[in-house]
Amino acid sequence: MVLYLRSAVFFVAMLMSTILIAPIMWLAFPLRFRVCYGIAQVWVVFNLWLLKVICGIDHEVQGRENIPDEPSIILCKHQSAWETIALQRIFPAQVFIIKRELVWLPFFGWALATCDPIAIDRKAGKTALGQVVDQGRKRLESGRWVVIFPEGTRVRAGEVGRYGGGGAVLSKKSGFQVVPVAHNAGKFWGRNSFLKHPGTVQLRIGKPISPVNRKSSEITEVAKIWIEAQMKEIDV
Repeated sequence: MVLYLRSAVFFVAMLMSTILIAPIMWLAFPLRFRVCYGIAQVWVVFNLWLLKVICGIDHEVQGRENIPDEPSIILCKHQSAWETIALQRIFPAQVFIIKRELVWLPFFGWALATCDPIAIDRKAGKTALGQVVDQGRKRLESGRWVVIFPEGTRVRAGEVGRYGGGGAVLSKKSGFQVVPVAHNAGKFWGRNSFLKHPGTVQLRIGKPISPVNRKSSEITEVAKIWIEAQMKEIDV
């Protein structure tokens, strides 16, 4: 009963914080990306704090020394909504590759749109891939990191989704390296789950993967092997 109550309180608090900050981000939209992104960080910090004090979910990061100084492409395990929040505090300013339907969501989606995501139609095939490469290259060259969930959608804890090659193609075409990320957030905040279980999320950052002398398929495979090896250790 306590678990349901804590999860409900967090949901309401998160919803209210989104409704409050979204209009501020709309007003800031004509300004620079850094301004909108900075405002979004207030929401990020607040909701990570809520998760900790209300739901008892904290996190630990291993491998911070592997974060390069130059913008890179984050290929991250996707188990939860948690990583979409926490990555923004762990890595430098970033944009997400998302399905375009997300920007239509009231308040959350509208606020998300002000942070310049790469919104694609996943049914568009090669057209969507071209959009990822063209827009992703521009974001990287402007100094922003790009976050891609190679499995495409959230998977349950303990499962492995099909790894798409969009991030690797972007790396190969742009010359920017890939940083693999593994975590077990799904153990505490499951895929599409209302309940939040207390515990400490373990997140690991791998060494950058250079696209030099590698095919895009090799980049994907190297990232997948590293991520899933880490998952066998932490996703238990």
